Formats: sequence, structure tokens, C-alpha cells
Amino acid sequence: MRKRNIPIIVRLNAKEQQHLAKQVKKSGLSQEAFIRTLINGYAPKELPPPDYFSMMRELHAIGSNLNQIAAKANATGNIDKTVFQYEANRLRKAVLDIQAAVTSPEKLE
Repeated sequence: MRKRNIPIIVRLNAKEQQHLAKQVKKSGLSQEAFIRTLINGYAPKELPPPDYFSMMRELHAIGSNLNQIAAKANATGNIDKTVFQYEANRLRKAVLDIQAAVTSPEKLE
């Protein structure tokens, strides 16, 4: 049996419907999920930029590499400075790329 079995009909004018459709598209949710989110007291966020997920994978990989370097340094008492510096630079670049992708204005079409 369905969890949500109570239908509600809402009538909108054309302008309201267009605005709703635009907001739903920005969120990546279905119209129903978008409205339920609002009813539950939350404002749906816009979808992140397309390259967000690849950037997050990159950050996770860098973090994992830095963790492995730290574990090895802890076990042996020394650290491979070259490898550590390389990973630290990768992390710095990834953070700057994410900042640019999320905060930089995009050209209007």
C-alpha cells in the first residue's frame, strides 16, 4: 500500500505554474517531492554544478592518499615529503576549482 494516498489538487495560474516548474527544474526533484520538501519546512537547494561530483571524488581520493601518507609516517617515523607535497598541492588546486565552479558567476544566455 502507498504511504501517500491522499491526493491534493492545487490550482495555479500560468505564471505561478511556470515559476513552480522553473524552481522544480533547478532543484532536480520531482514536483511532488519539491512541494513535500516545502511543506516540511525546508527550502530545496539547486542542483550543484555538473562537475561537482567529479570534484568531490577527487577530494576523497586526495584525502585518502594523505591519510595513507600520515599512517605510513606514523608507523615509520618519517614522511615522504615529495609525495606529501604533491598531494597537498592537489588538494589546494581541487579546493580552488570547487570554489570557482560554485561561486563564480556564469554568463547569461
